[in-house]
Amino acid sequence: MNTYSKYSKLVLSADDKKRLEKLSKSQTEEHRKVQRAKIILLCSEGMNNIEISTAIGVHRNTVSNIIKRYLSAGFEYAINDNERSGKPSVITDDEKVWIINLACSRPVDLGYAQELWTYKKLQEHIREHCINAGYPGLNNISNSTIHDILDALDIKPHRIRYYLEKRDPDFESKMHDVLLVYKQIELCFDEKGNLIPLEENKIVTISYDEKPGIQAIANTVDDLRPSVEHGFVGRDSEYKRLGTISFLAGMDLLTGEIIPLVRDTHKSSDFIEFLKLLDEKYPAGDKIRLVLDNHSAHKSKETNQYLSSRPGRFEFVFTPKHGSWLNLIESFFGKMTKQFLRGIRVKSKEELVSRIYRYINEVNASPVVYRWTYKMDEVML
Repeated sequence: MNTYSKYSKLVLSADDKKRLEKLSKSQTEEHRKVQRAKIILLCSEGMNNIEISTAIGVHRNTVSNIIKRYLSAGFEYAINDNERSGKPSVITDDEKVWIINLACSRPVDLGYAQELWTYKKLQEHIREHCINAGYPGLNNISNSTIHDILDALDIKPHRIRYYLEKRDPDFESKMHDVLLVYKQIELCFDEKGNLIPLEENKIVTISYDEKPGIQAIANTVDDLRPSVEHGFVGRDSEYKRLGTISFLAGMDLLTGEIIPLVRDTHKSSDFIEFLKLLDEKYPAGDKIRLVLDNHSAHKSKETNQYLSSRPGRFEFVFTPKHGSWLNLIESFFGKMTKQFLRGIRVKSKEELVSRIYRYINEVNASPVVYRWTYKMDEVML
């Protein structure tokens, strides 16, 4: 029989165990509360009072007192310093609503400098203002209790999750127009994914966009190549900026071929030059249809003048505003960034341009036909 403890092994509820384990590992809660959580957990693992006092570094009477408090009234009474009067304190629904409303407000609107709450700051505010708000029972509320109240509703006032509001009133109809194009492209392939031979005077569909601001960056000293001693590329952290270029590109959705044009800018004149490139590339009887975004260069006076000089040759299908993710060329840009641009170093802007064209030639040697799948089953021809 264990002569050092009056208590048999504690049996913790799943909820209490989870809260105690989290509190025992906290770096922000009060030290005494962390200690108390550890004491209860060690007791639940079968350790006696003297073993616990040695492990935690407190007197064995402290261990005994914490265990007694837990056994008599549970988690809150054992961890906090609330005076017990008959039964442990219970947070009322009105108090929870007040805490939740505070968590959903902006700290700056309440006179603080910060934009987002931390649990510590929220705890301080609650303790400071609870009496005036008519909730004196929250005077000693713990950090973990606040977390549990908010976590039950999946409220995380310290986090930001970004989203993009649909600001185009015609978003759905424009998205449908783009998806309709992809549906028509889908019908150009058989069940095995082979392109069905098309008659003359076909419609060529190009997914087009620009990737501006690609930086030409030079090393100040040469990289160290991987070796037996270090299996990675060694690179000096200093570098030199040599300027930027814009990459204008179209993807032929029937063949997967990438049509590139590299320029210093992506103005109307550059876009018109790209259109002329397409005009020269495809047979005169074909219609060239472009899926593209709402950049001003695509709708400018200069661009419209050029289009009017080539009546019937081009057709534009615009993605919705803030809907450029609907454009398949974006998938290629992502691949290009990961495969080619990440970590690239050159000795001149000219070298960067040359390597981009070389990369496109490598891609076009084994082109990949990109397919759109999102919401395609909802599109009717």
